[in-house]
Amino acid sequence: MAKYFDVHPDNPQPRSINQVVDLIRNDGLIAYPTDSCFALGCQMGSKDALDRIRSIRQLDDKHHFTLLCHDFAQLGQFVTINNALFRAVKASTPGPYTFILPATKEVPRRLLHPKKKTVGVRITSHSTAQAILAALGEPLVSSTLLLPGEEEPMTQGWEIKEALDHVVDAVIDSGECGTEPTTVVDLSEGTPEILRVGAGDPERFLPSEG
Repeated sequence: MAKYFDVHPDNPQPRSINQVVDLIRNDGLIAYPTDSCFALGCQMGSKDALDRIRSIRQLDDKHHFTLLCHDFAQLGQFVTINNALFRAVKASTPGPYTFILPATKEVPRRLLHPKKKTVGVRITSHSTAQAILAALGEPLVSSTLLLPGEEEPMTQGWEIKEALDHVVDAVIDSGECGTEPTTVVDLSEGTPEILRVGAGDPERFLPSEG
């Protein structure tokens, strides 16, 4: 049975946030809101929770997991960004973008793309997610809560609890969430490539014409 946390969207209750973080640190898997849509999240070192994300979403080993980071300084510990791309990424965070970048040695191997040795990173502006990250002190491994065969992610905490009650450890509800996942930008080769158009405007990463 998943625990259900009703968290204030602007001022998340510290007691609830600390309980969620305790679950994460004990190999827990959570469903939580972001500034784009609901996501599944777990600790970087938790193989069990990671396997559960793969199972729930039926993902293969080529799927890029995302590290949801608290701030830009933390993001910089886990990926390498060259100077040309640094400003574009910084200007787009926090926001509904996921960036695929070369991973540093801080990232566990099981989270890396097997051939490219890359990982997704993002910084969310959602208050509840930010509160969890601040209390956890490290990134959350994150994946859009999009179930196999579905066109859109679920938007309501209670329906997530109903659908995933026996496979996640907690559902964090801060009110209705959006349905559009992040825009995914692959920066690993130096030239931006849009892999998925989502909530973030992709135009800022496309070469200007003329």
